[in-house]
Amino acid sequence: MRIRFTKMQGAGNDFVVLDETRGRLNLTAAQYRFLADRHFGVGADQILTVRPASVAGIDFEYVIHNADGGEVEQCGNGARCFVRYVREHGLSNKDALRVSTLAGVIEPRLNADGRVTVDMGQPAFDPEAVSFDTAGLQSTAVGGGHTWPLALDTHADADVPAVIVVSMGNPHAVQIVDDVDTAPVAEQGPRIERHPRFPRRVNVGFMQIVDRSHVRLRVYERGAGETLACGTGACAAVAAGIRLGLLDARVDVQTRGGLLTIEWAGASSTVRMTGPAQTVFEGEIDIPDNP
Repeated sequence: MRIRFTKMQGAGNDFVVLDETRGRLNLTAAQYRFLADRHFGVGADQILTVRPASVAGIDFEYVIHNADGGEVEQCGNGARCFVRYVREHGLSNKDALRVSTLAGVIEPRLNADGRVTVDMGQPAFDPEAVSFDTAGLQSTAVGGGHTWPLALDTHADADVPAVIVVSMGNPHAVQIVDDVDTAPVAEQGPRIERHPRFPRRVNVGFMQIVDRSHVRLRVYERGAGETLACGTGACAAVAAGIRLGLLDARVDVQTRGGLLTIEWAGASSTVRMTGPAQTVFEGEIDIPDNP
């Protein structure tokens, strides 16, 4: 089967975008993995699909598959690319959209400066929101939030990371580090992602606080590994820092792929993320039935 696709990126987090507004492609998990493969397919962190809305008051349905072929609830950088895609392909003439995801409705807006702002909804800090098993653990109160010890080794002298768990519609575990350049992302990322206390797995954030309005961030994404940027990861990290009393309400997040701006007023307010979204190229590809 030959399909058309668009390659896009938001702060280096890259995507293959598919248009299913005229009909379903009915791809399998193996075919999504093929598209994401950087050697045999197109190459991407996630595959994003545009589908028509199924309910009134919603403009489109936004479907996300990770590089491992699994469908996930949310992708913030992808949401910015989503609104640019539908505008560039004539699927909508609106600057602001209401888009349904597995995690709920989000509202991306194309700004006059070319960047995109997305209302990402409210963060949730309840361990149940990320399916985090707290049995036998004692949390530590910090500011208005809590951190949790997450043992990775059985050795008595092993370091135990302290994480704050956050849901941005998808699960995140964020830890504060002195320097993201030397943080143990490759070592701890996959171990925390698949830690038995996270039965649905988890996205793993490593945040360095530069000052109250600037952080540096690396994220090991569930089902994708470390990416150049993670939009929901940036939202989760900033919300966690604000909750702990360490950050102000507007924070610039420097990722390895670019700069994101996150705003959260706390309490019951929603998180707003602003950043770039760009088309890289378009093309066609033959997808095997059984890749």
